[in-house]
Amino acid sequence: MSLVLIDINAHIATLTLNQPELHNPISDRPTVDALVAALQQVDADPEVRVIILTGAGRSFSSGGNIKTMLPDNPDSLAAADPVDTPANYQRGIQRIPLVFEQLKTPVIAAVNGAAMGAGCDLACMCDIRIASSRARFSENFVKLGLIAGDGGAWLLQRIVGFSKAAEMAFTGDMLDAEAALACGLVSRVVPEESLMEETRALATRIAANPPHAVQQTKRLLVQGRQGSLATLLETAAAIQALMHTTDAHRDAVEAFSKR
Repeated sequence: MSLVLIDINAHIATLTLNQPELHNPISDRPTVDALVAALQQVDADPEVRVIILTGAGRSFSSGGNIKTMLPDNPDSLAAADPVDTPANYQRGIQRIPLVFEQLKTPVIAAVNGAAMGAGCDLACMCDIRIASSRARFSENFVKLGLIAGDGGAWLLQRIVGFSKAAEMAFTGDMLDAEAALACGLVSRVVPEESLMEETRALATRIAANPPHAVQQTKRLLVQGRQGSLATLLETAAAIQALMHTTDAHRDAVEAFSKR
């Protein structure tokens, strides 16, 4: 059984976490390997302009697999000797946010159900989040006596702000889809039965634009949340010098001038 399903159609790659019986955990090494490989594969495909990430079954992702959290489990991130645990994280789940940071292709999370712990953080790694009306979100690490070891403390506050991120992280409370919309965690909520249709419609609108322009826009957005305005403007000017020379730009300007 493939841990991550890949479907490519009309410039859109849909990746589906495929362990519905376990609610699609992502903390074990085989799943990390499969997800990282799938993301790198579709990002390198010149035919792919947008990536959709979703979960099979009724959950988006449960995050950690509770059954593998004991140190005597070979798939546990917690090593028998605590000195070895950081390396387990670095070789394991921490590879996921790092590969997301390297993606040039826009990623939309179609959150079809519960997104818990690392599953919530996985949604935050995506550029856009669309939630089913039955989606639920929780930074529930503290309820398990843990912290977000996957970069969640860095990710979440950049989306919902420090105060809301702190509330979610300190309490581990569950947010329903409407609460997630209200705080900006998701950009829209749609009926459960139309989630993939709505997500694909958005992906299609993105894919209709010149891919180099979309990719460079994503690059600037990512840089903009980390660097200074002066650095961003310098990068934007350099990129724009290339954008002005493309056929897509010339054709668009010519078409507008004839209206």
